[in-house]
Amino acid sequence: MNPARISNRRLSLLSLLLLLAIYSTDASIHVYDRDPFREVGNAYLVSGGSEGLAASRTATPLPRHSTVVTANDGRSFIRFQNITFRRTEASAAKYSKNERRTGLVQVVIFEAADRDNIGGSPYGGQRSICCTPDLAKVEGCKQGEVIRIPSAKDPSWPVTVNVYFRGKSLTAQLRTTEAYIKKTGMYNLFFISCDPNLKGMTLTGQTSWKNPDGYLPGRMAPLKKFYVIMVIAYALLCIAWFSQYVKFWDDVLQLQHCISFVVAIGLFEMILWYFDYSYFNNTGIRPVAITTWVVTVGSVRRTVSRLLILCVSMGYGVVRPTLGGLTTKVMLIGVTYFLSTELLNVTENVGTISDIAGRARVILVLPNALLDAFLIMWIFTSLSKTLTQLQAKRSSVKLDTYRKFSNALLITVVLSVVWIGYEVYFKATDPFNERWQSGWIITSFWDILAFALLCVICYLWTPSQSSQRYAYSEEKGEDSDEETEALNSGSPKGDISLVKQERREKNGQNTDEFDLDDDDDAEGKRE
Repeated sequence: MNPARISNRRLSLLSLLLLLAIYSTDASIHVYDRDPFREVGNAYLVSGGSEGLAASRTATPLPRHSTVVTANDGRSFIRFQNITFRRTEASAAKYSKNERRTGLVQVVIFEAADRDNIGGSPYGGQRSICCTPDLAKVEGCKQGEVIRIPSAKDPSWPVTVNVYFRGKSLTAQLRTTEAYIKKTGMYNLFFISCDPNLKGMTLTGQTSWKNPDGYLPGRMAPLKKFYVIMVIAYALLCIAWFSQYVKFWDDVLQLQHCISFVVAIGLFEMILWYFDYSYFNNTGIRPVAITTWVVTVGSVRRTVSRLLILCVSMGYGVVRPTLGGLTTKVMLIGVTYFLSTELLNVTENVGTISDIAGRARVILVLPNALLDAFLIMWIFTSLSKTLTQLQAKRSSVKLDTYRKFSNALLITVVLSVVWIGYEVYFKATDPFNERWQSGWIITSFWDILAFALLCVICYLWTPSQSSQRYAYSEEKGEDSDEETEALNSGSPKGDISLVKQERREKNGQNTDEFDLDDDDDAEGKRE
């Protein structure tokens, strides 16, 4: 092959790993269905997956040919099942039936920290995956095979397994085997061929990636316990809220009905997430039905939560009895946000995340972020107007509640912006996902923040016998909430006597004043 052509078309392993980190899957059972080998530099390869795996807690391997695997048996491994390579008929026709080895495919497993141990660079130039004549002189590698430099920590890694085509056979198979993981790290798998005669080859089969406690990928495993904690937290919030909700049912406001729905659906979502992760952990495959349900429920919860905050900020039920002409706009933004969130979450969570899904996610993130920004601006604009109205009406109790709500909302937005900045920094400084063990915190933070804000809203609008003081009333009753409560607590007779006394004053003392005015008019006429 022309060295100049190799130099022009060569892609370093570094770039390949970056693509793998971006488009890695969440499924622990990776299925390959006639996946084509791509030409990358001077090699042909298929990416088999990339996952964080913890070290095995037991040194006892599985019995040979054992098909029964317990999820939490303490073993960590990558299992190869029914791996079959199929070459083209034109490629097989170049060899005779009696030849022993007529094509080589190598299975390469390495830790992300040892990524520089795969491939080489002759005379300091661009890296090559396969050994070339120049590299054979410099690196001492075997021409036509993947360049492998033993790791300084463990000479047996990176692991390479050779699979040969024989004679004119169209297929070559890798027997069922396991690669045991003795060290915690981010592991990458590639199927590589350095033989240009194998161009057009495809891969069929599957690999199972297992951690000591189950099939959940390492970066997702802590989320199973996290959702248990969130279920308990939401359950306690439900008990506290609904005990008051039922006790003061007659005084419950429309706003508090909406809060009850958000609290209940939040608990339901956390339960579904736990069952989704449990099934995934036990089988290695994400259940499409459960995952779709939990994603849809989560989208509904996020949409209703944002609309609830928007309606509260507009003063719904407090300074206005209805949203009036804004109802259509609020419903429109709600439907749009739900669809955007649903598409994004389905792309991110349901099924295997392929290269196409990765690009689709990037496209869907932008409109979702823009909708969030628009809602934040609308919420704070409406909240400012509501505070101004409450100040003008001197509604001290409502004003105090809304000030606390606005402070909580401001803190939430500030924390969100700071965390987004941290998330960008976290991903930018970890292109190979080597900090995968703490990656779960990125996801869990948003659930914790949403729960904290919901707790604040529940505290500010807790159902009580005085819930009606937050309700909308006519302007003449808005001058002072404390005075209104005092008048309402007085006896009806006292109110009637005050009215009667006022009428007496009008009929009595005020009559003299009118008489004086009449006299003045009479005197003016005489003059």
